Amino acid sequence: MPEKGLRLAKTDGAFFSKITTTITKLLIPTKVGINSMLISIKRNNVIKTYNEYINHNQKSKENKETLEKKYENAVVLYLESLDKYIMESVYKKVKSRTATAYEESALSRYYNVVHLKETQYVEYKYKKQQFLLELDYESLKNNNKEKVLEKYKSFYADRMNTLYKGLLKNYSVQLADKVICDSIENKEKIYNDIFECLEKYVVSILPIKIEAGTEPAYKDIVYEYDKFNSFLAGKLDKRDTIEKKMTLLGISRKLFTHSLPLVVAEQCYESLLRENRHLILNSPSLKKQEMAYQMLITLIEDYNVKLLSTKIYWEVPTDRDEYKKFWDEYEKITKSKDTEENKSKKKQILFLKSDMKKIDNEGAQAKLIIKFYKSKLVELGAMRQIKNSYADCSNIKLIAKKNKKSLKK
Repeated sequence: MPEKGLRLAKTDGAFFSKITTTITKLLIPTKVGINSMLISIKRNNVIKTYNEYINHNQKSKENKETLEKKYENAVVLYLESLDKYIMESVYKKVKSRTATAYEESALSRYYNVVHLKETQYVEYKYKKQQFLLELDYESLKNNNKEKVLEKYKSFYADRMNTLYKGLLKNYSVQLADKVICDSIENKEKIYNDIFECLEKYVVSILPIKIEAGTEPAYKDIVYEYDKFNSFLAGKLDKRDTIEKKMTLLGISRKLFTHSLPLVVAEQCYESLLRENRHLILNSPSLKKQEMAYQMLITLIEDYNVKLLSTKIYWEVPTDRDEYKKFWDEYEKITKSKDTEENKSKKKQILFLKSDMKKIDNEGAQAKLIIKFYKSKLVELGAMRQIKNSYADCSNIKLIAKKNKKSLKK
């Protein structure tokens, strides 16, 4: 008898692939739901332990340390649940093409942070925590969970405040590292990182702290804060960008005195001065050049009054003596009964002369900016311009030659 058997149909795998994709799409919402529930539990726990930690009435040091440890452990578990949500839920939704535009953007930002792990671990550590907290905060806002949000805000602002301070301190350490800052480009990158960090803090965290009434320094920065907000609308040119950064430095002197030391803030100011000088020399028109010049005068005054006037330790004693002379002259002008126009002229003369001494008189750009400063001093009546003149000495040389010949005879 002929052997009977089953005939197997050949498949290309497409059928099973479709089934797997369908099952994955069905399971994703369940996974999202489970992770969301876990996040909610961990979030409630971290809010509870945070309130216990900040509101404890016990004077016992041991009790405070116990509460702090409990709070920190709750934060770790909470952040782990958020990280798990990204990897297990958002990643799979993006891979299966069921994610929203916001979720795709969130995953992209997540990987932008993660790539720092190999090269800048400390920065990665702070930025990853910032990202995860910000993600949950935005999620609560988007889902209109007002009651939870009100309880969450205090913890969120306090924790983010700590992370931003840590990040700024890390950038300050980097600036002191000669290996990292082996070139002007690397230094400029760190300066930009500092300004970006300050801007994000002022935009996203400071308003929450002001609303909660937990920012005691606000009354000292209200003018700078309002001024900064004016830069958030519309497109900024290079001059506006410099002014915005200058405003951020002014705010930082009140909020981040320890995280952003004076020596680092001084380097940031000097970076802005270099940027402003470059802007003056490369302005496309006289009008824009004049606007850049006025910005320079404002920046020099801000640098000297808000920063150098608070400087206690000077590495070079002669620099301190030089600044003392500058400050005495500045106060003399400020307190004089002169007209505002004359005061402005005298300040400009003082600032330009002071800044000229700080510029290294080497290189084409340095010579050009000094030339520009001198032309301004001539306009202000602080310097005289001597016109170039010459005399034709050809006849004198010819007479001298004839006299020499006659003497030889």
